[in-house]
Parts: sequence; structure tokens; C-alpha cells
Amino acid sequence: MNHDNVRMLIIDDDEVYCSVLSDAFIRRGFDVQSAHTEEQATEKIDDFEPEMAVVDLRLGRSSGLHLIKRLKQKDENTKVVMLTGYASIVTAVEAVKLGAIQYITKPANADEILAAFEQQNADSGVKVSDKPLSVKRLEWEHMQKVLLECGGNVSEAARQLNMHRRTLQRKLAKRPVRQ
Repeated sequence: MNHDNVRMLIIDDDEVYCSVLSDAFIRRGFDVQSAHTEEQATEKIDDFEPEMAVVDLRLGRSSGLHLIKRLKQKDENTKVVMLTGYASIVTAVEAVKLGAIQYITKPANADEILAAFEQQNADSGVKVSDKPLSVKRLEWEHMQKVLLECGGNVSEAARQLNMHRRTLQRKLAKRPVRQ
């Protein structure tokens, strides 16, 4: 497959990882730009008009799921692969519903990401453990789901979860437990 000058946008708040991925895709012939915040990503989506995008689920305190929606509104043919350090059934299914073609866990290298882009069918298959999730992990997943349903509005999500906005922000800022 010829990748010469295919526009790829890499959206990840880990600048070192983003830089390593960018270099790897540039060596493969892609025209690559990157963004580290939701604001930068929104600008690049509008100006750069990527044909392919790699989107991290977590961008600081915001969710990359909103960016999938934005990418698809700008151009429904944009191929999107979602990356995350925390595989979650809820977010995998949601990412695919919003238009991602694949959902993979970090750290993924350029070859794994390219393989994900070449998947023809949307796949939300995340490796699921036989062990039940911990209460803390379930709480984190539920907060993510409610926040997504509220369009990223933390105040509204906090109202629906019946908790103080700052409490929700503090809990969302913590890295979730693995299981």
C-alpha cells in the first residue's frame, strides 16, 4: 500500500510518544502532523484535513472520543484508530459507534497502528479478562460513560452522578486502576 503524502494526524498528550510515532510514519511516507491538546487537535482537523487519525482516549482532562466525532463530521471518510493505555469495553464500543475502525492499547508501534488501519470492519474487540473489574475500575468506567453521554460537560456529568464537580474532576484526573 502506497502511503506517499497521505495526511495523518496523531493526537496524543504524551509528546515523546507522539514524536516517536510521527517520525515512524514520516519514514513510511506519510505527511504527518500532531496535536497534544483538544484545542490543537480541533485546529489541525480543520486546517490539515487528515485522511487518517490516531487518537488517544485521554487528552489531559478531556476525552479523545469527542475528536472522533469531530473528525467524522469534517470528513466521513477519515479513518480513525483510537489508542488507550486502559482498554475498556464501554469506550471501545463507543469509539467504534462514533466511527473509529479499530481500538488498540498503548504502547502500540507504527506497524501495529498501520495493521489496525487496514482492518476493513470496525472492531471493538478488546481483550477481556476473566477476572471481574474492581469497584474502583467500575466507578471510573461509569464516570467516563456518563461524561461521554453529557458531551464532555463535567458540571452536567457531576449533577447526574450526584457528586460535586471538583470531586468528579479529581477522580477523572487520576489514572484508572488496571482491573
